[in-house]
Amino acid sequence: MSEKYFTVNIRVYLDKDKPTYIGENSLYELLSDFSCPYNTDVEHFLLYNAIEFAKKDQSVTYLVFNTNDASLVGYFTLAIKPISVNASNISKTMSKKLARVSILDETTHSYTTAAYLIAQLGKNYSIPLENRIEGDILLGFALEIISELKYSVGGVMEFLECEDNEFLIDFYTRHKFKMFDVRTTTPIHDEKSHQLYQFLKFI
Repeated sequence: MSEKYFTVNIRVYLDKDKPTYIGENSLYELLSDFSCPYNTDVEHFLLYNAIEFAKKDQSVTYLVFNTNDASLVGYFTLAIKPISVNASNISKTMSKKLARVSILDETTHSYTTAAYLIAQLGKNYSIPLENRIEGDILLGFALEIISELKYSVGGVMEFLECEDNEFLIDFYTRHKFKMFDVRTTTPIHDEKSHQLYQFLKFI
């Protein structure tokens, strides 16, 4: 990936046995500089959920910094989640690949398997425009980590979800992700339900 940036697993800031330990308070202060007005869910997750999720092993967030001035330019969050894919929504070639590592429910004709989830992906808009990271590079870092995990522990699939947004749909399609389903979210409190497009890609 680009030498202009480097990634840090936030666990190293929380592990007292690591020389990089800074503790939760200092980490929250570091994250407070992040702003993503185009996707408030992405901003909210980093500021209010990323640390707790990492402590509970629900997901791990990686911070991306500018090499020159160590400014926080973005982040991504990875997790391992079960995924269900209806056979009618994918090609026969994909079905054959999935059959090797998943369980087929004959009733629903759906394959269920574990996959790498890119749960969050966000750029920091609080820094000057000329210093912002490109989406291609940010996603590339996430895919690189997943590739390393595959080499160490196996796995054949990565997936993600995005809003009904033409730019995002085109972005992920350009990176060889295939749309396989649409999920309707469960409304929380006064929020309205909305649709998320689900994409997958074989590693």
